[in-house]
Amino acid sequence: MTEDIQHQPVISPTNPVDPHALTRRSIVALVASVVVIILAALSVMVGLPYVVLKPGPIANTLGKLSGTQLITVSGAPTYPTDGALDFTTVRLVGGPGTSVTVWDLLAARLSSEDAIEPVDLYFPQGVTDKQVQEQNTAEMVDSQQEAIAVALKATGHQVTPHLIITDVAKDAPSASVLRAGDELVSIDGTPVSSSDTVRTLVGRHHAGDFVQLRLIRGGVPVTAAAKTRSSGGRTTIGVFLGMRFTFPFDVKINAGSIGGPSAGTMFALGIYDLLTPGPLTGGQKIAGTGTIDYTGQVGPIGGIRQKLAGAHDGGAHWFLAPASNCDEVVGHVPDGLRVVKIATFDQARKAVEAIAAGQASGLPTCTH
Repeated sequence: MTEDIQHQPVISPTNPVDPHALTRRSIVALVASVVVIILAALSVMVGLPYVVLKPGPIANTLGKLSGTQLITVSGAPTYPTDGALDFTTVRLVGGPGTSVTVWDLLAARLSSEDAIEPVDLYFPQGVTDKQVQEQNTAEMVDSQQEAIAVALKATGHQVTPHLIITDVAKDAPSASVLRAGDELVSIDGTPVSSSDTVRTLVGRHHAGDFVQLRLIRGGVPVTAAAKTRSSGGRTTIGVFLGMRFTFPFDVKINAGSIGGPSAGTMFALGIYDLLTPGPLTGGQKIAGTGTIDYTGQVGPIGGIRQKLAGAHDGGAHWFLAPASNCDEVVGHVPDGLRVVKIATFDQARKAVEAIAAGQASGLPTCTH
């Protein structure tokens, strides 16, 4: 009869094992551990060419932000409000001054609310974090100005628009003759009141031509001949434009450190609510997003999926979404949140009134 015997290694007392000696397997394991540690360190330190979009905080335009009333009106009567008209935000990880690591991308991939995008979609190559902050701040200022203008016009107040040069590119041929703060009145004798009109009139010229400008500088009319150049396939004069308005009374919006133009529609609704009797929302909690221009047109924004998630997480039951973002909305609406598509301020206002009255069944939504 035979038995299977498991042979155990025998240690001879005359030939003891050196406890400090490394076996080949131990060396391989040690090297592998070192490699893993190095790779883990690199994965944290090395930035990747992506940004991660995450749901950001929401804020009620009818309430306070960081302890300060978000919208204040001086010189005109205001009325008590109720409910919420929340503007939504996106938190961006990555871009100038920050970096996205492998772990950031892995966490975003596992999240149903986050999105990963190429960094070039959001930041031109070579732009600095200071330049990004300045641009976001400028866009927020323009957004607030246009929101105030839309709300005041909707409540029957007189608003006077001014097309302003907000900045001049340092390398523009016209940098020596144009200044930030100049009001642009006409180009080649044609009155201008929008950046679209400016682009059309300047675009009729060839690069190197001069365009004749009428300006108001420090309250004084002046004329200037601005030389054009080619930029991005278009003829330009190398300036950045924004709308400023003369209002009959003072309206201020305290948005804190939040930048960008996408809160314009909700700002306009909040101002309108304060200036009209009765709470516009009927006590409902309504969130939304969308740029807005002086004519009341609601424009598309980025990060709509993250804003939907942020609105839901913040307790909103309704969401006003730009009609031009509907393709991104479909299939990504959180349970319990109902989306209403809007293309103008008037549509947004009527949608809020219908929700307040309990008559929202016929409101349009985003469909396939």
